[in-house]
Amino acid sequence: MTQLNSAFTLFLSLLVEAIPFLILGVLFSGILQYFISERWLLKWMPTNPLLGSFVGSCIGFLFPVCECGNVPVARRLLMQGVPSPVAIGFLLAAPTINPIVFWVTWTAFRGQPEIVFYRIGISLAIATIIGWVFSCQKDLRPFLRPNVSAAITARQKYLGNINESRSEVAGLQTDNQSSLLQSGTFFLGQSNKALPEDASGMQAAMLAMGGQRISRWQLLLDSMIQELRELAAVLVIGSAIAAGIQVFIPREVVISLGQGNISSIIAMMLLAALVSICSTVDSFFALSFASMFTTGSLIAFLVFGPMIDIKGVGLLSSVFQPRAIFYLLALAAAMTFLSALVLNFYIS
Repeated sequence: MTQLNSAFTLFLSLLVEAIPFLILGVLFSGILQYFISERWLLKWMPTNPLLGSFVGSCIGFLFPVCECGNVPVARRLLMQGVPSPVAIGFLLAAPTINPIVFWVTWTAFRGQPEIVFYRIGISLAIATIIGWVFSCQKDLRPFLRPNVSAAITARQKYLGNINESRSEVAGLQTDNQSSLLQSGTFFLGQSNKALPEDASGMQAAMLAMGGQRISRWQLLLDSMIQELRELAAVLVIGSAIAAGIQVFIPREVVISLGQGNISSIIAMMLLAALVSICSTVDSFFALSFASMFTTGSLIAFLVFGPMIDIKGVGLLSSVFQPRAIFYLLALAAAMTFLSALVLNFYIS
């Protein structure tokens, strides 16, 4: 009974810790949809896959969200037509590459400043490389959930109709038209009208609804409620699993694995994935193991957890197919392990 009470308390604490950042991520998602012009957004996105992945990884400095808030933002980026390397880079790096996490990690490891720079540098490198790898898949829709894939397909079809219409008016052949995406968010089955070139998603929604006057804030609120309903359910399930594992697996078992250069890395990566601590506070959790685990294993915990944990996998399932999640997990795990191994044997 005591263990059940502890698990329930931990479950509630994980939810309380994660929900504010989930709301923050959904808010940013809504802002991207209703206030940011796609034409402006795509204008500043690099077309080079490697550079695009790097830029996407660095966007975390502008969107300070943890692993609970990065998923809705990344999903919106994909649906807005942003290149997949940019969205994947942001998805993996944003929970770590942001000023809040930098400050918290510096506070926790003030006596070991190298931990901060190892964490930021390795996270940035891994996210950039994985985003670049995913760029080899020219069409990401087979890796996406049906609703996300359908939205992207419908949007591309709608924008293609706009291009054809403009081509006919201008007396040009369709094959001479630019392949660049035009502005405007597609709202399924609501309109087939061309949108102004600087139209944001909010303006598109108003036009698609026949010019009906609707407050932009009402549109934003409705969008946030819809996304919260979808994402909060998987967050609750992931938090419950993480809480149960933390309570029913003794901490001593994990500590006993932390004496070797290799076993300590594996133990801390598993711990990071299972405990699902928010990246804004995980530095203090890792600090409690600093005297028992190697530097490389601490870095593995701080890098791998924000990218892949139980809560995160649940949220990722709202965007990606299972095989895509497996690829993300496998690549992130392999690169984190190798990076931590180098730290243990050659730097620490």
